[in-house]
Amino acid sequence: MHPVVRAAGALGLAAALLAPTASCGSDASDAGSSGPASPASPPASSPAPTTATTPPAAASGSTPPATPPATVPPLPAALTGQQLTWQTCPAPSVAEGSGPAPGTPWECATLKAPLDHTAPDGRTVDLALIRAKATGPQPRIGSLIYNFGGPGGSGITTLPAAAKDYADLNTRYDLVSFDPRGVGNSAGVTCLDDRATDALAGVDGTPDTDDEVTALDASNARYTTACEQNSGPVLPFVDTVSAARDLDLLRQVLGDPKTHYFGLSYGTELGGVYAHLYPQNVGHLVMDAVVDPTKDPAQSSLGQAKGFQLALENFMKACAAQAGTSCPTGGGGAEGTGRITGLLRSLDGAPLPTDDGRRLTQDLAVTGIAAALYSQQTWNALAVGLQEAMQGGTGTTLLALADAYLGRDAQGRYNNSAAANRAISCADDKQRYSDADVRSGLPEFRRASPVFGEFTAWGLIGCTGWPVPGRSDHPEVSAPGSAPILVVGNTGDPATPYEGARAMARELGAGVGIGITLEGQGHGGYDTGNPCLKRAVDGYLLADEVPADGTVCR
Repeated sequence: MHPVVRAAGALGLAAALLAPTASCGSDASDAGSSGPASPASPPASSPAPTTATTPPAAASGSTPPATPPATVPPLPAALTGQQLTWQTCPAPSVAEGSGPAPGTPWECATLKAPLDHTAPDGRTVDLALIRAKATGPQPRIGSLIYNFGGPGGSGITTLPAAAKDYADLNTRYDLVSFDPRGVGNSAGVTCLDDRATDALAGVDGTPDTDDEVTALDASNARYTTACEQNSGPVLPFVDTVSAARDLDLLRQVLGDPKTHYFGLSYGTELGGVYAHLYPQNVGHLVMDAVVDPTKDPAQSSLGQAKGFQLALENFMKACAAQAGTSCPTGGGGAEGTGRITGLLRSLDGAPLPTDDGRRLTQDLAVTGIAAALYSQQTWNALAVGLQEAMQGGTGTTLLALADAYLGRDAQGRYNNSAAANRAISCADDKQRYSDADVRSGLPEFRRASPVFGEFTAWGLIGCTGWPVPGRSDHPEVSAPGSAPILVVGNTGDPATPYEGARAMARELGAGVGIGITLEGQGHGGYDTGNPCLKRAVDGYLLADEVPADGTVCR
């Protein structure tokens, strides 16, 4: 099941996979991850890496007409005036990612929001919330609301896991996050059961024959049918515009005159859409690991193939410098890429055994490799995994990386991040791609990345046949009149390439988008702990100090 990853994060990967010791690593001061390990929407059949894939060819004639803009009436007082009941948080559900209850200081509540914001007096959905109150001693500024990416990542599980990185901000803000609509415990989208999801690994996500293309299409159709059967009523209403309207409702119910927001990865798209809809309500808004709002899915996927290839080359260079000839990718560059593509070719016909009895397929191996590239903290695990596969003939570590990315726990249970990612992506993106579109774009995708290109290209068909038409060609984020918004881009980001940050700052508008560059590695910047970047973001959030546009941190 190819994840159609719009902008996944890797917080969970770094935490779960630091245990293996490997021959290749990086200095901890540069390591980090921004956003949750949220596997994007699985398009069809094979666990691939990166965001929505699409060939440069024009989308086929199956593209549905654009949804016309809807008139949105004011929300009723029954919603804007609701009182939240904050209580001790239970353990996260399987849909959210399982795990222990977060304990003190975390509190959880439920927010009611209209299923359809154009009919706010109708059916409602419950949105799961979590917070940690400001610790003081300085005066509280308000609530700082987080979205960690995906789309499909649960804020309920991710914020407590990441909170240590935001301890200084917690002194003056209540840290707040949520499961967006369609995610986790917020009317979470469900598609296939766990056994059927495991079976997707047996479908070749980079088909070489007509029969394999037919099998991939059939797998995609089964997935789509299951989503419609199990979650049909909510599928038209899980788009990002609806989530942005939820965000402003949350602001009102929390009692904040302005929205203070920290968006990572896909969360930057949500933040941009919010700023467009409610520029007058923006207080402090930070975007980190930024989605390019100007690109359609095909362009985004091609950029992501390039981004992951660059990150892989950076990994191989570091591995060669540290481990020399013992590095599993040798001297890196063409040699290293050749070793990895050779491994993948062999897996296409002969998957490797693993400790839990499952097999490491070609698609799962690509997913595991991509997962490890989200953070330098998991480069060691990647080196171990490649060495196991190339020299030991086993796939245990690469499979563990893939499982973490895809939201599969040790009991074989999947969270709903992949289903939510697909549902949100397909509700947002108007484009629908055919097999012919993919085939025509394959040469360009292969040139962009010998390792990831085909996987990202075939992932494009994930929204083909989806029962709900997409909203637009790309998100609208222009925000004239908004307060300044910080836009952080990492030059080594694989999942949201650096160019996206520059495009977002430009699209937000003059005087609104304030660009900051981190010359680093990994997905996102703030959580790497870079002192320069932390000073700039903290100064903005805590002291209203807007850094100079074009600030560079190294």
